[in-house]
Amino acid sequence: MRTILAFAAAVMAAVALSGCGYNDLQRQDEQVKSAWSEVINQYQRRSDLVPNLVNTVKGYASQEERVLTEVTQARASVGSIQATPELLNDPQAFAKFQAAQNQLQSALSRLLVVSENYPQLKSDQNFRDLQAQLEGTENRIAVARNRYIKAVQEFNTTVRSFPTNMTAMLFKMDIKPNFSVENEKAISAPPIVDFSKPAPAPAPAPAPAPAPATK
Repeated sequence: MRTILAFAAAVMAAVALSGCGYNDLQRQDEQVKSAWSEVINQYQRRSDLVPNLVNTVKGYASQEERVLTEVTQARASVGSIQATPELLNDPQAFAKFQAAQNQLQSALSRLLVVSENYPQLKSDQNFRDLQAQLEGTENRIAVARNRYIKAVQEFNTTVRSFPTNMTAMLFKMDIKPNFSVENEKAISAPPIVDFSKPAPAPAPAPAPAPAPATK
C-alpha cells in the first residue's frame, strides 16, 4: 500500500513540476549550454590562428612591434579566463570574458590594417590563407553568438514568467547574462582601409581683371 502511495505521490509531483515549467527550464538550460559550447569552440578557433598570423606578419613587418604585442597580449588575456559553464551564472565574469574577446578582435583588426602597408606580406600565400581562415571564423563567431543570444533570451523569459518564475526560484535558477549590444556594430564591422591619395585641391580662381579707367 505504501509503495502504491509513494508511486502516486511521485507521479503527482512530476505532473506538478511539468505544469510549472520545470521541464521547459531544464530543456532551455541545456540549449543555452549547447549554444555556449559552440561560441567557445569558435572563439578557440580564432585564438589558435593568432600565433601563426603574428609570426607571418613579423616576418615582413617586424618593425610593427606595438601592434604585434597588442595582439599577443590580447590573446593571453583571453586564455587566462576559464570559460566554463559556471561562467554563465556570473555576470561579472561573463562581462570580463566578453571584454577580453572584444579586445582581441580589435587588436586583430588593427593588425590587418597594418598589413595593408606591406605588399609582399599581402601577396604571401600563407598570410592570405590565414586571413581567409580568420574572416571565416569571425563569421562563425557571429552565427554562434546569435544562437546563444536567442537561447538565453528564451531561457530568461521563462525564468521571469509566471508561474515558471516560482519554479525557477525553488530550484535556484536565475537569469543568465547575455552579450551586450554596446558598441556591437563597431566591433563587428570589418576595418575600412583606404590608402588612396586625396584629390589635389582645386587651383584658386584667377582674380577678376581690373575695370578700365574712365576718363
